[in-house]
Amino acid sequence: MAKLPRAVTELVNNLERLPGIGPKSATRLAFYLLTTPEEYVAGLADSIVKIKSQVKICQKCWSVAEDDICEICQDKARDKNLICVVERVIDMVALENVGGYNGVYHVLGGAINPLEHVGPEDLKIGELIDRIRDEDTEIILATNSTMEGEATALYIKKKLENLNSKSQIKITRIGSGLPIGADLEYADQATLARAMEGRREI
Repeated sequence: MAKLPRAVTELVNNLERLPGIGPKSATRLAFYLLTTPEEYVAGLADSIVKIKSQVKICQKCWSVAEDDICEICQDKARDKNLICVVERVIDMVALENVGGYNGVYHVLGGAINPLEHVGPEDLKIGELIDRIRDEDTEIILATNSTMEGEATALYIKKKLENLNSKSQIKITRIGSGLPIGADLEYADQATLARAMEGRREI
């Protein structure tokens, strides 16, 4: 096996830690960066540093933002009583790209997964309940159609149903159009549009 310079090996090892990047892809990327102009590599490195130093977490919906409150939550034209609950920010981005949805979001930060030691207390479920406690609200449960996503949706449904609140809470689930086991980020726009239109009460 060829012995690579230490800097290349370190870069390959770091790239391998990215989701979906295996050893071969990491090596190809490392050698691609090695042959590109230094200005591009410096710009890429600067962009990576900036997402850690300049991107904040919205204190209302737990999405990403430039300020303490994201643009969607600040938008007065959005229906604040229609909340779409998603696992990750990338799922919210996928739904926004479809267009036509005029509500707001709530990002859980994952799904309940005992095998990975992720419980309800590790997600933003308590924050969701606090957010809608005294508001007439429709909650759209748009967690992924996986075992973990379904378990998370059912857990949230039970928590909301047992909530001692004066407000009216309607709970719906995104409809068919997403196959079981599918992640939102990989679905095409037409499929996501049908899923949103076909949401149902659960």
